[in-house]
Amino acid sequence: MAATQFAQKFGYTPQVRAHAPGRLEFIGNHVDYNGGPVLGAAIDRGVQTAAAKRADRRVRIVSSQYDGIVEADLDQLKPLKGPAAWANYPLGVAWALAKNGCAFPVGFDLAVAGDLPAGAGLSSSAALELSTAMALGALFGFHLEKRVLANWCRQAENDFVGVPCGILDQGCSAFGQAGRLVLIDCRAETFGTVPLPESVRFWVFNTGKKHALLDSMYAARRRECEDALQILRRFVPQAGCLADLTVADVRHHRQALPPAAYSRVLHVTSEITRVQETVQALDRGDLARVGHLLVESHQSSRTLFENSIPELDFLVDELVKVPGVYGARLTGGGFGGAVMALTNADFNTGTAAPIAQAYARQFDHAPTIFTTRTGDGARVLA
Repeated sequence: MAATQFAQKFGYTPQVRAHAPGRLEFIGNHVDYNGGPVLGAAIDRGVQTAAAKRADRRVRIVSSQYDGIVEADLDQLKPLKGPAAWANYPLGVAWALAKNGCAFPVGFDLAVAGDLPAGAGLSSSAALELSTAMALGALFGFHLEKRVLANWCRQAENDFVGVPCGILDQGCSAFGQAGRLVLIDCRAETFGTVPLPESVRFWVFNTGKKHALLDSMYAARRRECEDALQILRRFVPQAGCLADLTVADVRHHRQALPPAAYSRVLHVTSEITRVQETVQALDRGDLARVGHLLVESHQSSRTLFENSIPELDFLVDELVKVPGVYGARLTGGGFGGAVMALTNADFNTGTAAPIAQAYARQFDHAPTIFTTRTGDGARVLA
């Protein structure tokens, strides 16, 4: 994919290729930047990059999803605005690598291609970042651990692009394994995996309502969590993040919090408990319980964190009525995007069709539906 795009746009053959998967947020909505545990899944769709060195200090980037060639000066990297802003993700990775001591002797050409729908909550941005980092690492001989790359890619998204995300997206894209979920302790920034039964499937129902995190309430929600933590630290001074608090702590000090802040923090602390219970249920093979926790998570996002939208709620409400669906919830930051349904192997396109039809009658457009499974993490391609 990316190599073809590279040859078509630049007229020569790339030196390296890399791939990084998109991710599904399995459970742990808005928990990552609050220091808690999250469960995610790298999927079998993602972003490919192809790259080659240049003889000068220029950077050129092309994408199969956007027209034209984006050009930049390697020594004066800065965020772009307007139609070229999509290139801030790979440019931000180059910026973060350089900032952390990786010297670029020359510039590079980079091509991007993939099969992840942008804005669907599948973290095409993190996949692009990790794929770029893997390609540039191979191209210039930067031998870096995936944990380091994940952190630097998050730094690129936080400080260069300007999206205050946590480590979930980059961590899942880096550490994914087929047949397993990625378990991240976001405070310690440790990464592990949890087996997922072979029999289950992921079905993704994309509303088509693109969630642009820079233009949404994502940053506002994060500020609300930070402000609430400062209030609660008056009573629990040892709390370094919301993950240090329990649901009981939050309820005990409810009167000290503005109503909206109370709802946000109650969601985060109860979601952390759900993540822990989900890991235990998976260990027992109790998929019914896992599904119940997924639906609870969505209802909490819907009513307490208020980052759902009617389209997402409709899909969850319809999906949970269908035999073969263990549970469903919004996946990703919310405010648009997609719903993830965890199903058995019998769920198919025929089962999904009536849901799509009901959605189309309600919202005058059909959702995009596809099935996916767990996939391996970011890697250089032969």
